[in-house]
Order: sequence, then C-alpha cells, then structure tokens
Amino acid sequence: MTLPSKVLQFCPKCGSNKFIAQDEKSFKCDDCQFHFFVNSAAAVAAIIENSKGEVMLTVRAFAPNKGMLDLPGGFVDPNEGLEHALKRELHEELNMEVDSLKYIGSFPNQYVFSEYTVFTTDVGFHCQVSGWNKMHIQDDISDITFVSKETINWDSIASTSIKNIIRSYWGLPTE
Repeated sequence: MTLPSKVLQFCPKCGSNKFIAQDEKSFKCDDCQFHFFVNSAAAVAAIIENSKGEVMLTVRAFAPNKGMLDLPGGFVDPNEGLEHALKRELHEELNMEVDSLKYIGSFPNQYVFSEYTVFTTDVGFHCQVSGWNKMHIQDDISDITFVSKETINWDSIASTSIKNIIRSYWGLPTE
C-alpha cells in the first residue's frame, strides 16, 4: 500500500486527479500531459572500524526501523556528490571527519517513510576517520555498537542493502 502507484493520485503540476500510472515507475497526467518518473534516490553508508577491526553500527533513533542497527550515513542532497554527502552525514551524526574513503559497492533498497516507498540506491564506502576523541552521537542515531563477523546479528540490521554493504566489505556473499 506504500508503493507510488498506490499513493500518488494527483498530478504535481496541475493537481488533476487524472494522474495515471503508466507502469510501476512512471505516471502521466491526462490533463496537462506532465510525465513523472519514479527514480531511485541516492544514499550513502560508511563502514568505520575501531582499533580492534570491528565495524561501527548505529542504532536508529526514529522510524523507519527505530531501534534497529544501521551504518552511519544518509540521503544525498540535490546537487551533492556521494563523497560530500558521506562527509556531511558523518559530521552531522557523529562529529567525525573523513580522512579517506574507498568505494565498496551499491545495492538497491526500498525505504518506507510517511507511508510512501522511496526506492534508493545505497552506496557503501570504507572510511578512515579522525575525531574519535570528539565523537558524539547526534542527529538521527541514538547509540553505536561495534560488531565483528563472529558477533553480528544479521536479523538486527535495518535493511537488506545495509546487510549487503557489510557482507560485501567482509567478502561474504550478498543476499
């Protein structure tokens, strides 16, 4: 019930209720001919290790998936590059600075927010960071924890895309 074809009913250009789904990813208004495409939003996620080689996971402070584990990161703003978005998010969430980053991979996700499915492409990076002594939890996370391959509880991870970023980083098969 959260898919765009179930939620979007009115043309965003003229307000007509003749906003017809053409397929699962596009709509067209019969009145003004406005053609709308449902595209993937970009999001970034950081793999950060502590001195023991464990991966930092954050605890989500808000819905969706409040209380579940995630990687630090977030949505890419309009006119913002992936790298800048990741640096901004780590500063906003943890007050940490990114010294270097390395691309891990990208994975699709469906992020339901306000009863609407946002299709995302979640891009993972391995980050070297500084500012551990100034780190403090803020923004949309409530806590952090560190896990290893041996201690991770995959069922506590908020999304398949985040699981896949972690699995890819550790050289494990993705789902």
